[in-house]
Amino acid sequence: MIIDGEGHVLGRLASVISKKLLEGEEIVVLNAEKIMITGSKEWIYAKYKQRVDRASISNPRDLGPKYPRRPEDIFRRTVRGMLPYKKSKGRSAYKGLKAFVGTPREFREIEVFNLPQAQHKNIKKGIALGEVSKLLGAKF
Repeated sequence: MIIDGEGHVLGRLASVISKKLLEGEEIVVLNAEKIMITGSKEWIYAKYKQRVDRASISNPRDLGPKYPRRPEDIFRRTVRGMLPYKKSKGRSAYKGLKAFVGTPREFREIEVFNLPQAQHKNIKKGIALGEVSKLLGAKF
């Protein structure tokens, strides 16, 4: 299943995809930088900045735990948090997820799906995942 991430809310999309992954489906998400996070821009940035900075605060010599900055990696990490990743069932399901910034050539002519249960029409406060990544210092 190929899903276009534009216009979808991060948490809703991640929960729907995690259920489908556990059922054994292979899922590709395109336009990961256009997935929306709802809330105020300052709160969202502070939350993700704190996660990225946690590596140097918790153990300055060891540089871990690592948290991604790129939009497709942030999305994959969000889905990973909704899977039983420490069990073999969750790890094998997680391997069925691919996420991309933009649309690669091999997916341009293929039909893409939108998930109506993960879309939100009237987002008054929110920011795109690509903007959060740029604020965190990602280059894509």
